[in-house]
Amino acid sequence: MPAFLLEVGTEELPASFLSDAIRQWRVLVPLTLQANCLQSETVEVYGTPRRLAVLITGLPSQQPDREEEIKGPPAQAAFKDGTPTPAAAGFAKKQGVELTALEIRPTDKGDFVFVSKKTPGQPVAEILTELVPQWIWGLEGKRLMRWGSGDAKFSRPIRWLVALLDGDILPIELENGAKTVRSDRTSPAHRVLHPQPVTIGHARDYVETLRSGYVIVDPKERENIIVQQVTAAAQQLGGTAKIHPDLLQEVPNLVEYPSAVVGKFAEEFLDLPTEVIITVMVNHQRYFPVFTDNYSTKLLPNFITISNGDPTKQDLISLGNERVIRARLADGSFFYKTDLAKPLADYLPQLETVTFQEDLGSVRAKVDRIVHIATKIGDQLRLEVPLREKIHRAALLCKADLVTQMVYEFPELQGIIGEKYALASGEDSEVARAIFEHYLPTGIGEIHLPTTLTGLVVNMADRLDNLVSIFGLGLVPSGSSDPFALRRAANTVIKIIWSADLPINLGNLLVEVVTDFAQAFHKDGASLTTTLADFFLQRLRTQLQEEKQVDYDLVNAVLGENDLEYRERSLENLLDVRDRALYLQQIRSNGTLDKIYETVNRSTRLAAQGDLDTKELEPQAVVNPRLFQKPSETILYNALVELVPQTQIAKQTRNYQLLVTALEKIAPAVSNFFDGADSVLIMDSNPDIKRNRLNLLGLLRNHGRVLADFGAIVKNL
Repeated sequence: MPAFLLEVGTEELPASFLSDAIRQWRVLVPLTLQANCLQSETVEVYGTPRRLAVLITGLPSQQPDREEEIKGPPAQAAFKDGTPTPAAAGFAKKQGVELTALEIRPTDKGDFVFVSKKTPGQPVAEILTELVPQWIWGLEGKRLMRWGSGDAKFSRPIRWLVALLDGDILPIELENGAKTVRSDRTSPAHRVLHPQPVTIGHARDYVETLRSGYVIVDPKERENIIVQQVTAAAQQLGGTAKIHPDLLQEVPNLVEYPSAVVGKFAEEFLDLPTEVIITVMVNHQRYFPVFTDNYSTKLLPNFITISNGDPTKQDLISLGNERVIRARLADGSFFYKTDLAKPLADYLPQLETVTFQEDLGSVRAKVDRIVHIATKIGDQLRLEVPLREKIHRAALLCKADLVTQMVYEFPELQGIIGEKYALASGEDSEVARAIFEHYLPTGIGEIHLPTTLTGLVVNMADRLDNLVSIFGLGLVPSGSSDPFALRRAANTVIKIIWSADLPINLGNLLVEVVTDFAQAFHKDGASLTTTLADFFLQRLRTQLQEEKQVDYDLVNAVLGENDLEYRERSLENLLDVRDRALYLQQIRSNGTLDKIYETVNRSTRLAAQGDLDTKELEPQAVVNPRLFQKPSETILYNALVELVPQTQIAKQTRNYQLLVTALEKIAPAVSNFFDGADSVLIMDSNPDIKRNRLNLLGLLRNHGRVLADFGAIVKNL
């Protein structure tokens, strides 16, 4: 069965585009083949900095014939008194058939004209010729460019094209203005190790033919080679290489024939903070650092880089890389010593010169807001004075390192350098740690949260300021657009409160922070508070469903649907929201929820016809026993009286097992009230008796509402 090879040759592609393009083709190519009724055995996508390729094996030589039933116009429009109308003639002409081929068939919407059409399968070569341009121009990416005089856009200019169906060149042309790239069977090999192009005799020979030209086209193979070579090189140095995942994803897409090169730098640079050295190596030079052992943070004065050059010239390559890193580390050493010439606190005035956001003022002004919010959080947590002082100091200094020379040169080190400089300035160790921790988590996929209470508070204060300030300007995230990472900020606030079990009333905190902001910037505080509350509730919903794996209906039952009471309760106590949701999921899994579902839900539905306040729990306050006509009313009333203390304890301790056990116990009384020998008619003709009975059910509903809105729960989900 035929095999097809397509190689698109370009100028050096960005590593990020290459990895994205490979992922896109792995989806796009099989889908378009399937859409054209072409089956294949394998679809392998390859790529190097200078080429993107796909090798398809096991293709049919021809597309199978297809029979289609094509629906045309309504019969009454196609025929008048049995005579074809222009509508029928037009449909027949479009389908390339005679009028006699038209058939009238009944459908759900009446009689329509149909035609049975057999379409012969096309040769696979013709279909591939049409698909290849779609695959190439269909790739998406950031900053695609035009070149030459045409309108074609790709990540980098396309310089050659290989298209082989087995051993034959498939004639394909890519036009770009005056420039046309035509398919061939030759492909440039490695620039240094094999300057002459290679000739690919057969599509299936692609991988090995390029290998003979010192080009390894499979990114995964290059990745494996890099890991093996880096690990072996580190062992020869007597150490262990730290292989950062992001670096391992990028470096294979920077080379076509990887070879590890070991370099060294002066030991005096080891006096720099380890994070500075690693930042220079990993983020700026794409080097792999070497540690003394697996569990150490102590570096060796060596690095490992991956070269795309001649492996026999490793010494020369190493010297070049050593000169570069020496210069970078020398800069870092100068910045470090210069910055330490004064304490971290002395950098605060310079924050006045750094703009946080055009309409929100300087970073120094933001720091004052962070300090103020951190104080409010401390008030809620009723912290002792010494801890409040640490929080105040950490909040004041948390952005000071932004104006140091080190962070100006290496922005990735913000917070990290702040901690180092704070310690060097004699600040308390927890204050210093909080400066680093207030940035956690540092990005998408990062899971680490602050571990100190000081860091937790300053972190929340910073993120709440971002949320209130940016929302206050009307810059609300929409769709996938979230340039200020506000969704992540809100998620982090929720995760911090949950992870540390902080008794924070987020609703009150938002009101206080928004009020201060609205007064300072002349904004509508009430509207802003509502918008932020909605935003946090949506984030709560997402966190419970995606992070805590709670069923959607149980999340609705906890947060409520258009229920002001649940809305306020949720923001008042995020710990309670989490615990109720997780507990509901637990009792659904063990079957307990089914045992109390009908008891509470039936009462909830009927209680909606009454007017009892949803917060009322005391039977003595709203039920008159003198109006009872059946023993079942007395039994239910007494059961509700016994339920009150269990519910109150559950509310105070968040131990909802007590409440659920009590609801299980009350189930027979409820069943007897509805369906027993002395059951009652809820909608009695006497309005006082009717209201009394609805209040009994309303009380049961209200006790259930302490756990959840049972009306939102889907039975047997």
